[in-house]
Amino acid sequence: MTMTSETEALGLRKGVFAGQHTWQVISVLIVVAIAAVLPFVLSNYRTLQATLVLIYAITLLGLNILTGYNGQISLGHGAFYGVGAYIAVILINHAGLPYWSTIPIVALICLVGGFLFGLPALRLEGLYLALATFALAVALPQILKHPALTKWTGGFQGITINPVPVPGKLPLNPDQWLYLFCLAVTLIMFAIAWNLLRGRTGRAIVAIREHTTAAVGMGINAAFYKSMTFGVSAMFAGVGGALGALTAQFVSPDSFGFFLSITLLVGIVVGGIATISGALFGAVFIQFVPNIADQISKAAPWALYGVILIGFMYLMPQGIVGLLRTIPDHYRNVFAVLRHR
Repeated sequence: MTMTSETEALGLRKGVFAGQHTWQVISVLIVVAIAAVLPFVLSNYRTLQATLVLIYAITLLGLNILTGYNGQISLGHGAFYGVGAYIAVILINHAGLPYWSTIPIVALICLVGGFLFGLPALRLEGLYLALATFALAVALPQILKHPALTKWTGGFQGITINPVPVPGKLPLNPDQWLYLFCLAVTLIMFAIAWNLLRGRTGRAIVAIREHTTAAVGMGINAAFYKSMTFGVSAMFAGVGGALGALTAQFVSPDSFGFFLSITLLVGIVVGGIATISGALFGAVFIQFVPNIADQISKAAPWALYGVILIGFMYLMPQGIVGLLRTIPDHYRNVFAVLRHR
């Protein structure tokens, strides 16, 4: 290959990459624009459901950073979600803080808590780490019900908070404002994840997943990055939990049981492991598919849900994002065949 042809090939690759990046930016802007319009065209109930999708998307993104990108299996992220919810409610009811100020506080507390939890978990991998996080998910509801904490957690009865007020004289109802507030937080959290994963830190996180020994040999501090990833993942789950508490206006220990952690794990698998956009698809799945199954079959909704889940895994083994990524290649191959006929 001559120098000229090599230069042309390099320029072609740069052009293709630039074109893909441009379309990605355009796609993101379109999705954000549609999301911003939704509360003005949907009913209050549908707006509430869309708000829950955003909340789940934040939580799933955090779990995907841990499990998908770093390879650490967690069966206890429902616990971090619950911790974030309770911290937000306690700060509002007992400290008198405004609802919006609880989000960064919850994020910081869960980041530190997740990092500290990740330190002893460094000795555990695979199923052993999964069992450790499973213990966390099982223990949290019982801890929240303990009589010594009833003053703060409300015990079995839980705690209620006032609805989120609409600021100033904005022409919005509470459901619309809460949705837009959650949308703003969602955009911030997705931007944080995107910047984290596209840089040096993201490459280190993925390198540890692929081959820990090789990553350490390249000078990557595996212990720090594993704990840091656990902390970041817990931060995302805590922020999701805080927003969930603001939306439900109520928290109780039984709302954050082991089933929630399994539901979150299902969401990242259905959406697509190690993908950012997969968190949105997974959130839509775990929010709407159980309701659809219940509407179709009142007698055995979870049996139908299981059948739907098996169908998803059979038809889309790499998740929804994995399927969408194969569509351009499929059409490219079809066009190539037609061109040579």
